[in-house]
Amino acid sequence: MNISWIIERLLVRKVEGDKTNVVITADWRCNGSQDQYGGTCYGSTSFAAPSGSGFTPYEDLTEAQVLSWCFANGVNKTAIEANVAAQIQNQINPPVIAPPLPWVPKEIVAKNDAVAKVPTA
Repeated sequence: MNISWIIERLLVRKVEGDKTNVVITADWRCNGSQDQYGGTCYGSTSFAAPSGSGFTPYEDLTEAQVLSWCFANGVNKTAIEANVAAQIQNQINPPVIAPPLPWVPKEIVAKNDAVAKVPTA
């Protein structure tokens, strides 16, 4: 199973004290795939104003850095990846199905695509 995380959008405050373009929210997405199946989970994480010398200018940010902020601010990476994996497993082996109604006559499709009703007992 392949799992990947992306940042889809950043919201910034143009001016925050003596700093500019301060990230206040990140919109993230976790995607998973296995063969033809896929799952996804997305959300937003807000951040407090930066303090001290730990500020990174907007143009120097990396996706990995912003994702680490998300994980440090309440995004449970393990739980979200488990959710995405469960979505995929539920497609592979559905826990709920909709079988044909037992009182409806079964139909047989012949090779020429004609439908014939099968008598029931």
